[in-house]
Amino acid sequence: MFDKIELSFSPYDTAWVAMVPSLELPQAPCFPQCINWLLDNQVNDGSWGLHNRPSWLVKDAVLCTLACVLALKRWGIGEEQMNKGIQFIMSNFASVTDEKQQTPIGFDIIFPGMIECAQDLNLNLPLRSSDINAMLERRHLELNRNYTAGRKEYLAYVSEGIGKLQDWEMGEEEIFLDLTTCAMAFRLLRLNGYDVSSDPLTQFAEDNQFCNSLKGYLKDISAVLELYRASQITIYPDESVLEKQQFWTSHFLKQELSSGSIHSNRFSENDSSQVEDALKFPYHVNLERLAHRRNINLYNVDNMRILKTSYCSLNIGNEYFQKLAVDDFNICQSMHIEELKHLERWVVEKRLDKLKFARQKQTYCYFSVAATLFSPELSDARMSWAKNAVLTTIVDDFYDLGGSEEELLNLIDLLERWDVEEGKNCCSEQVEIIFSALRSTICEFGDKTLTWQGRNATSHIVETWLNLLQSMFKETKCLRNKSVPTLDEYMENAYASFALGPIIFPAVYFVGPKLSEEVVRDPEFHNLYKLVSTCGRLLNDIQGFKRESKEGKLNSVSLQMTYSDGNMTEVEAIEKIKVVIKSTRRELLRLVLKEEGSIVPRACKDLIWKMSKVLHLFYMNTDGFSSNVEMVKAVSEVVYEPISVNM
Repeated sequence: MFDKIELSFSPYDTAWVAMVPSLELPQAPCFPQCINWLLDNQVNDGSWGLHNRPSWLVKDAVLCTLACVLALKRWGIGEEQMNKGIQFIMSNFASVTDEKQQTPIGFDIIFPGMIECAQDLNLNLPLRSSDINAMLERRHLELNRNYTAGRKEYLAYVSEGIGKLQDWEMGEEEIFLDLTTCAMAFRLLRLNGYDVSSDPLTQFAEDNQFCNSLKGYLKDISAVLELYRASQITIYPDESVLEKQQFWTSHFLKQELSSGSIHSNRFSENDSSQVEDALKFPYHVNLERLAHRRNINLYNVDNMRILKTSYCSLNIGNEYFQKLAVDDFNICQSMHIEELKHLERWVVEKRLDKLKFARQKQTYCYFSVAATLFSPELSDARMSWAKNAVLTTIVDDFYDLGGSEEELLNLIDLLERWDVEEGKNCCSEQVEIIFSALRSTICEFGDKTLTWQGRNATSHIVETWLNLLQSMFKETKCLRNKSVPTLDEYMENAYASFALGPIIFPAVYFVGPKLSEEVVRDPEFHNLYKLVSTCGRLLNDIQGFKRESKEGKLNSVSLQMTYSDGNMTEVEAIEKIKVVIKSTRRELLRLVLKEEGSIVPRACKDLIWKMSKVLHLFYMNTDGFSSNVEMVKAVSEVVYEPISVNM
């Protein structure tokens, strides 16, 4: 079922194929099996088309039925079926001019052309000559409208309705290039590690190029949406084609949404929701579990599309798929709730809730991983990520607010010596609580690496934590001494003090691949970590600038302004940093997708990219991690609120 996409049978297309004569015997059909299908698949009311069609789809049924009657008449077969078909057409002929009916693409050209064909075949359709003349006049007006972009491609698409008026020299191979398929193929291939060029999308780099295509003429929203999605998978600095494409497609989609044109027909409700979703959550912000939830809610069981005729997929628009997705989501969510309860008990057991200076962010910490590494088998990775995220938050607050210099140095010393007696060597209860939680957590996941990796990685995790504490102490000392580093000096330490190391490095041991000591210490791994940390630090600096300025702290925004000698405003500094974030994120994605010459397993690189997505979501509008309200809805949708849909 998953290996083959099945579309509903199309009587309209089958009828046109049935009319093709045999090359050897022009008096006989080339595809007699199509004739047989028409004879066997007439609906009881005399029509051909979808069974159980909605009341607003009669015009499509009239079109399909006339095509099938013409095919039977062409070969002089099926008198009974033809008569029943003609009776259906005449009984429902009023639908041809009914504006409340859904009108297939090109109907005002194709249907009159088929009436002419019926006359040529001496098919007796009891229509008034005034009705026929009115239809032909509408076709004449449609064919002679002022030339607009994409019209040539449109006329080629509906050429069966033009008949003898058709200029067969107008067709070109490019007319039939499906840009939706091209854009989707590019996106999927690139995301799956294939080194594909963006050159095939050059022809759609500008909006006027799109308008000159068939789908541009039809204002096909799904085609623009696919181009927009493809444009986000930019991994090279010189891919101006994708940048231009992203600019005009985002503008086009926003304009169509604001004008309400997407809502102009009964099939557009899902289209408009998908457009809103894509614009609000671009690829680098779109957390998988939140995306899954939205996709389940937007899933169209009917999955009907109207082009020249109606189509629906028999195994894509499937209520059982939706039910399976809902059950899977809710089952995983029930597991996530239990893991979060364990995390909350752990915080109490380790007395971390007694540290009054520290933010209690265990729910946000758990959400960040449940929204990305959600599969049941990744429980160890989730708990490693979540516990270490809780600890890095507490340690960050300790070095920022809660600890004296003696305590900060004491904690570093304890971690360096490692095998020490906690009570006697800790200079305060705060240090004892933090060191005890750190050591037990490091040992817990160090021991688990033996099961997953066949070796104990405790020393590597300890080293990662030490690097963080030392970078945080350097930052604290700089603040207390009121020294002003250069921007380069600031960033060289700030990416490490952003505290992603103790979250990322232990977690990668639990996502599947075996990791040798050489791999985890390879420069490629460190570069991935540095890139995601740089993105996170700069995002945090932008959203935290005003608060940190009031507290007398320096960050990349204030340093940009300081070293500009007063020539750069806050807005200009932020815009400059956004450019750096964009280029850093692009380089990170390039390395994540890179296959040739990479020794870091894709699953580990994906974890780092997921962390980047988490950071971009948290800092998209404000400092969502520090806020008590910004992420509440997202947390609820991933962790607490089951999906319920009407089947």
